[in-house]
Amino acid sequence: MNQPSPRIAGGLVGPGQSAGRSALEDGNGVASPNVDRTCSTVLALPSDETALARARHGRGYWKNVWTRLREDKITIVVIVVLIAIVLTAVLAPLLTPHDPLATSVFNRLKPTGTAGHWLGTDEIGRDLWARMVYGGRLSLVCGVLPVTVALLVGGTLGILAGFAGGVVNSAIMRAMDVLYAFPSILLAIAICGILGAGIGNTILALSVTFVPPFVRISEAVTTQVRSLDFVEAARASGSRTALILRYHILNNVLGPILVYATSLISISIILASGLSFLGLGVSPPSPEWGLMLNNLRPAIWVNPMVAALPGVMIFLTSMCFNLTSDGIRQAMDVRL
Repeated sequence: MNQPSPRIAGGLVGPGQSAGRSALEDGNGVASPNVDRTCSTVLALPSDETALARARHGRGYWKNVWTRLREDKITIVVIVVLIAIVLTAVLAPLLTPHDPLATSVFNRLKPTGTAGHWLGTDEIGRDLWARMVYGGRLSLVCGVLPVTVALLVGGTLGILAGFAGGVVNSAIMRAMDVLYAFPSILLAIAICGILGAGIGNTILALSVTFVPPFVRISEAVTTQVRSLDFVEAARASGSRTALILRYHILNNVLGPILVYATSLISISIILASGLSFLGLGVSPPSPEWGLMLNNLRPAIWVNPMVAALPGVMIFLTSMCFNLTSDGIRQAMDVRL
């Protein structure tokens, strides 16, 4: 029967050599008599300092994620566009000299390229560029803030349900099933219809709408991680529940949850714009892309380019968040 070649510091010992002769011969080529020349194996282990240096210079998980993300050119371009949209909204007072609420009867529905109003004006003479950049503030807030609130509330409930199991899991998940019985857009419309229009009610309605999906995603991922060997080993070693949740559960479930949250921002922007379009979201005359789209709807036959601009921004921003989510998911190797 063939025996595997012993491994030594210099590599594998050839079939015609013995481990003892390769490793322990003296200068005259005479092997030590105390060494079994056919069976001994000499292992070269790194020192503690060498092992520690290799561990410190090793690439961590997040560094590998960043490396894979940089190699995805489409995602990088989309992130740059998304950053430009956010900066434009944040720096709105520096980018336009016009008041987004100032009206002018003599400048109604000016076309794009008009002197002083390079994107034109709306149905009551307000500068469209000013309303677009200021409207981006409300649209982004209505997209990001509800998802953040739902992430904190739904993520906490989902992780608790997945980790505790039993009665706690059943109680939380059955309560979420009640909310799942209503379509998300109808639930948001019903909440806004009861509470009334306004940005605060819009954020509340969307937050309640997004909590059940976060609970379900968090519970499913936590249930998978809870049954893995390293969690069982931590329990067997006597680790406290809080430490297991912090160092073993959270580190392994945050990836899928954050990727899902990124994809949900685009849906939140579309739903918020839809509520404003129906008159249940942001109240006029505040600039918001969905509300602007509704106000410019009658002007589509007079100046279609001006009427389409808010819809273009809603589409562009939503696509940027979707593509960013896909890129992050691929970089993190997350499967949803």
